[in-house]
Amino acid sequence: MSTATKNTDNREEVRAVAEAALTPEIVAFIADCVKGDHVQSQLIRVLHKVQGHYGYLGPDQMDAVAQLLQVPTSRVTGVATFYHFFRLEPRGKYMISVCLGTACYVKGAERIADRLQEELGVHFGETTKDKLFSLEATRCLGTCGLAPVVMIEEKVYGGVEPDQIPGIIGKYTKMAQEEKKA
Repeated sequence: MSTATKNTDNREEVRAVAEAALTPEIVAFIADCVKGDHVQSQLIRVLHKVQGHYGYLGPDQMDAVAQLLQVPTSRVTGVATFYHFFRLEPRGKYMISVCLGTACYVKGAERIADRLQEELGVHFGETTKDKLFSLEATRCLGTCGLAPVVMIEEKVYGGVEPDQIPGIIGKYTKMAQEEKKA
């Protein structure tokens, strides 16, 4: 076969790579999404599904979504970076949210935030090197009467003082170490 007549269509190979980057359930979900009209309008739903499984949107998963939805990768990346809800980096085992709403801020949330950043060695939106903690700022957790408030996963800590931060973090570090041993 001469190079002039050689088949250069690698669509099936690209599809196989894309499917391998996702779970079979997500691939099936995307297949259902492309059956309907306005496929591009399904992008956010698909990205939520992918992040729900992996905890973040990695480059391989975003490329796979683009291939399976047949939308440009730049569009997938654009949507993923535009919306605050989407994460492009893995999150830590424990998500720490510091309320910076008015009531919490007035009662010293900034000092709590500073102490957390100092203790963890990360800034808002980052994850510790050991992948144990991710730190984020929120505007209101709906517990203004307990201000200032820190939430770790589903547990709310109210009336937090900066000096309590090492003990609170230490509790979660110890739990993670015990889980590793078990």
